[in-house]
Amino acid sequence: MQIIRRLSDLSPALAPSRTAGEIIALVPTMGALHAGHLALVEAAKARADRAIASIFVNPLQFNDPGDLARYPRQEAEDAAKLEEAGCDYLWMPTADQLYPAGFATTVRVAGVSDRWEGEHRPGHFDGVATIVSKLFIATMPDVAIFGEKDWQQMAVIRRMNADLGLPIEIIGHPTIREEDGLAMSSRNALLSREERETAPALFQLMGELAGAVAGGANPVAEIARATGKLREAGFGPIDYLAYVDGDSLEPLDHYQEGGRLIAAAYLGSVRLIDNMRVISDTV
Repeated sequence: MQIIRRLSDLSPALAPSRTAGEIIALVPTMGALHAGHLALVEAAKARADRAIASIFVNPLQFNDPGDLARYPRQEAEDAAKLEEAGCDYLWMPTADQLYPAGFATTVRVAGVSDRWEGEHRPGHFDGVATIVSKLFIATMPDVAIFGEKDWQQMAVIRRMNADLGLPIEIIGHPTIREEDGLAMSSRNALLSREERETAPALFQLMGELAGAVAGGANPVAEIARATGKLREAGFGPIDYLAYVDGDSLEPLDHYQEGGRLIAAAYLGSVRLIDNMRVISDTV
C-alpha cells in the first residue's frame, strides 16, 4: 500500500492507474477505523481495480472544538488495517493542504441538509459537502463508497454530486453492526460498560417501530411511543426519531416505499445515530 501525505504527490501516484484505464474507488474516512470501514474497502475492491482510502479529521464538520480534540487519532493502527484489507493507496493530507491560508469557499447543499442533523449541528453538512467535494476533485475517482449509517450525510453527498455534475458513482454500503445490533462506530468505545449494554435498545426499538409503520400504523403515534421507551431505557436527550422520505429526508405521516427511520440520541455523553429502511411485506 502506498501512503501519500502531500496533495502534490497524489496525482502522480494515481497517474499509472489512470493511464492503464483502471477503475478507481475512493473510501473517505476520518480514521479510527473499525470493521465497518474495512467493509467499505472490501466493497471498493469488488467494484474497482484500485482502492484509495483517505483519512482526514475534518475540522469544518465539528461544532464543538472539544469534540474535535477528543476524536480518536490512530494513524499507525489505521494504516496497518488498511494494508491488511488490501487497500492500494492511503491519502492522509494535513489541514493546511486542504484549507490553505485565505481559504474562503464553502459548499452548501440546501434542502436535504436543513433538517435533523442540520438542525442539531449547524454548519455540519456544509463542512461535509466542502471536504467531500475537495476529496472528489483531488482524487477524481470513478466510484465513491459511503456507509449507510450516516444516511443523511449520504443523501447530502448524492445531491451535491448530482448538482455539480461530477462523473462519480456514489455507492451506499449497508450498516455494519455488532452481534447485538448496535451500529459500529468509533464513538462506541466511549460508552461505559453499562451504557454499552443499553445501547442496542436503539436498534431494537427502531426495528419494532419499523414493523408497526410497515403494517400500516400511524408513524406519529408510534414514534411517540418508541421515544418514550427510549427514555425509559436510559436514552436522553433524544435529538430526533423520525420517519422520512429516503431521498429528500422530509417527514412522512404514512407508510411510503423508500421511507426510512432515522434517529439520534444521547446515551450518557455519547451521541448515537442510526437509521433503518421500512419495508412492507405487502409491497
